[in-house]
Amino acid sequence: MASVRVQETIFQCLSEAESDFPEVQHKALQILCSITKVSPQNRNLLAQTDGAVSAFLSLSKFSSPVVQTLSLSILFNLSLNSNLKLSLAEMETITHLNSVILSPASPESSKLAASLICSLAMLDKNKARFGVAGTIHALVKVASGHRGPAAHHLLSSLAELVRFHGNCTVAVRSGAVEVLLKVVESTDGEDLVGTSLAILGLLARFEEGLSALRKTDQIVSSMLEVLKGRCMLSKEGAAEILLRLFDESEGCVRDALRLPDFASVLADLSLGVRGELERRLVY
Repeated sequence: MASVRVQETIFQCLSEAESDFPEVQHKALQILCSITKVSPQNRNLLAQTDGAVSAFLSLSKFSSPVVQTLSLSILFNLSLNSNLKLSLAEMETITHLNSVILSPASPESSKLAASLICSLAMLDKNKARFGVAGTIHALVKVASGHRGPAAHHLLSSLAELVRFHGNCTVAVRSGAVEVLLKVVESTDGEDLVGTSLAILGLLARFEEGLSALRKTDQIVSSMLEVLKGRCMLSKEGAAEILLRLFDESEGCVRDALRLPDFASVLADLSLGVRGELERRLVY
């Protein structure tokens, strides 16, 4: 009986979500948002209702920040079900999410669009779709400009997408390495710096990313600055990047040995990380 009542509520709210009266429309969307927030079963019921997903996608294109935010919230809730991730990642949806992060109606819309991208990209089959649709280029472009309240969500989405090799190539060609290093060198919060270093570490797993890092001026001294004064998470990210650079580039090893304070900085690292870096420098 419970599922029958939920289904009736869904039908009624979907009808009212198309209302010309903002109060009615907002209330209907709020109810749908609430019933899908905690119940996987309710998410499946809503997603299986004819025309529901396309309705939310259309509503998320409204100029009203409230309607856009509520519609994106519902789509995000649906994306939490692993069985719905593939069907939700249609090209039309991805293209719209790109437009939202580039020109959001509100900071909350930008956060939700980025969170939805990240959620859908957790399904490996979806990662290539986002790369082909221009999402990575859009994320890098936004990250290169003013970093607002949604910055961490946007970088987290990029981190998830570059786990796929093809997307790593797209990110490097979109200028991600330069943009992320600027975040690292900025005075932004430690969470942004840590996430940026984590992405650079992911890019460094592949030749394109590692090559871009090797060609960056003062890359070793930049990572040394992180080791000197950032939080432990950021230090670990910088150490991982240095390990990869030392493995692949004698020039980077020479640069490190020329830095007068490199040895003293190593002494402050954890024993395991210090040992690995020292081993690379010796051999």
